[in-house]
Amino acid sequence: MGTTTDVTLPPFNAVRPSDAMRLNAVQVLEDVDFHYAKELCDGHADWTLAYERKRTRVWTRRTDGQSPLQMIKTRSEFPDVPASLCYDVLQDTEYRLKWDKYVQQTVPIGFLNPNNDICYYALGGLPPFQSRDFVLLRSWLDVGLEKYILAHSVWHDKFPPSKTHIRGVVHLTVHFIRSSADGKGCQFTYVTLADPKGKLPSWLTNHVTKIVAPKLVKKLHKACLGYAEWKKRRDCQCLTNGATLLHDYPRIRLADCEPKNDNNSAEFVDETAVPRALIGEEEEEDEREGREQ
Repeated sequence: MGTTTDVTLPPFNAVRPSDAMRLNAVQVLEDVDFHYAKELCDGHADWTLAYERKRTRVWTRRTDGQSPLQMIKTRSEFPDVPASLCYDVLQDTEYRLKWDKYVQQTVPIGFLNPNNDICYYALGGLPPFQSRDFVLLRSWLDVGLEKYILAHSVWHDKFPPSKTHIRGVVHLTVHFIRSSADGKGCQFTYVTLADPKGKLPSWLTNHVTKIVAPKLVKKLHKACLGYAEWKKRRDCQCLTNGATLLHDYPRIRLADCEPKNDNNSAEFVDETAVPRALIGEEEEEDEREGREQ
């Protein structure tokens, strides 16, 4: 990951993020970073609408410069899910393993402060593609009617790239939750700019924007409605308002977060020849549901 080329996050409505949001930066985010995240979510200029069904829309946007990467933005309305509930579900990494089939493993590594931690994620669920993994610095903020969870890739010595996964790079992800006027529901927006590494077929981007992203939003909504019952069955002592049991994890040592030139051969796997017909029966079912939504 130490050899990864940085991507400059484009300004939105003249708002630019701070250096704390740069790739591999292990710092507490500044107020302007959350302002930037809000502008990303609410501004639709220069975005291309790729999907629209009922209460869910998906947009794409090319990044500035020569990068082939594109940003993906998903927005949906949850009229029966309070903002605080959606926030808690997104913060609960154990519950994520139950409702999100793409998440194979989550490992909390440590924390910077009560609102910033570093976590390891292993993702799969889209055979025959090789699984990806990420090390992310997560930052969250609850200002009442609006709640944020931001993340970007960093390095940590305890989780270097391995041969079992392709180490992906997240330049930015944003979860933005806005309470509805009556307080009974919320608006959920997700923005991501990520490099999955390796070489992937051209049809996969269309599949992600029109099938995977809407399906995940639908599953998140269902997960929110089932969260109380899951906690009851688990008899877990989960904290509310997105709080994390940080006392169970060590404080992050910045010396462990210095990027290394640890080349991962799996990063260069060529999967461009994978035909769409091999996405699996479950994915085909997801595609049919996506068209019906």
